[in-house]
Amino acid sequence: MVQEGTGAIRDGGPGRRLTWPWFLVIVAVYAGIIQGLGLLTGVDTGHSDSAFPTSASLVRNALIPIGASIVFAATVVTWLGWWGEVLRCRVPVRRWVRWVPASMLAVSLLGLNYGHLGDQSVSLVACLLLLGLFVGVGEELMFRGIGVQVFRRAGLSEGKVALFSSLVFGLVHLSNAIGAGAQAVLQALIVSTSGYFFYLCLRVGGVILLPMLVHGLWDTSLFSNLVGDEPQASPGMALIIVLQAVLIIVLLVRRRSIEPETAAVPA
Repeated sequence: MVQEGTGAIRDGGPGRRLTWPWFLVIVAVYAGIIQGLGLLTGVDTGHSDSAFPTSASLVRNALIPIGASIVFAATVVTWLGWWGEVLRCRVPVRRWVRWVPASMLAVSLLGLNYGHLGDQSVSLVACLLLLGLFVGVGEELMFRGIGVQVFRRAGLSEGKVALFSSLVFGLVHLSNAIGAGAQAVLQALIVSTSGYFFYLCLRVGGVILLPMLVHGLWDTSLFSNLVGDEPQASPGMALIIVLQAVLIIVLLVRRRSIEPETAAVPA
């Protein structure tokens, strides 16, 4: 969706070389850690309509496997010697794109199910906040960190970097079919578009901390409806759905005006 510009770089940057097929292998291991540890340490919540009815279930079904995936991703970045490039993004973007992270942060805060969370235990709410942090850090480190660098070093334009890193981000969520079934396919499609938004947050912020923050709050807002003995949807969910649709439309219309004019090339 991003207009091709001059931001593409060839491999030859600092650290080790990682080709995209090997990146897919790393992503498969990353997903295997999450799903495998989830099966080993997880508890059965089939008796409940909630994904995380208790703090113990949230810790064992989510925090432990996702925490392990963060350690794995950080180990890969360290082995590659890419921390400088992963943490910082030096590719500019037009000012109007700042609306993407700003709107996502605002809607995430507005969309939190405050009433439902107020009925939960302090420990469960604390675990939920930690889950949002873990998801934001782990997934951004893997996909907007390692993934973006892999495709940039392959010499792809920023448009293709955004597209391919987002597609891989969506595809890895198909692994959720182990527990979620066929609905994981729809989730993967939605997640791919979200991955594109997080990529733009990286471009706007210039550091990976911004997409980590946006991603963490975005998922916390979604998860806030799913915790406790009885999950409860809130009107804030509608805000998230509407914003997702609006962002897709806006970016489809204005995809050619994301790159700065000095970086854009004729289509």
